[in-house]
Amino acid sequence: MGAFDPIDYQILALLQSDARTTQMAIAEAVGLSQPGVADRVRKLEERGAITGYVARLDPRLLGNDIRAFVGVRIAHPRHHDAFIRKILEVTEVLECHRVAGLDSYLLKVVTRNTGTLDELISDTLRRIPGVTRTHTTVVLSTVKEQTQIPLPELPGGPRRRRKEAA
Repeated sequence: MGAFDPIDYQILALLQSDARTTQMAIAEAVGLSQPGVADRVRKLEERGAITGYVARLDPRLLGNDIRAFVGVRIAHPRHHDAFIRKILEVTEVLECHRVAGLDSYLLKVVTRNTGTLDELISDTLRRIPGVTRTHTTVVLSTVKEQTQIPLPELPGGPRRRRKEAA
């Protein structure tokens, strides 16, 4: 699998900024035809650089007032597979990361209120075999939350950056 070229990075940057950007708009921005862009996007999807397209929702407007991070400690590696299988079923868990340090996993969760958070922790997480400890940090407000992955700065990179530099 070869490296990505500057046009690939331009396409990725445009789609990260707005996944609803049309292929015609991308084609104009990167100097390709629409079929050329369609082919590039298909290849970026096949290579796994693009893993999906989503709409970002405001959890509070949809009745989910609590966002929290939950550190989970697992007693022994033999419990990891069962833990992962269970976590994949828990809809309130938005992210699950295997981490180094005191915790085994760090979860990002969204739930309706403190009562449902308590149920999630006490009735679901702490009952998973092998879980020995959880600690929870409730988010009061969010200063920065983004989904855009930093892309390499390459010679001949996105046209919008060249215009800004001029």
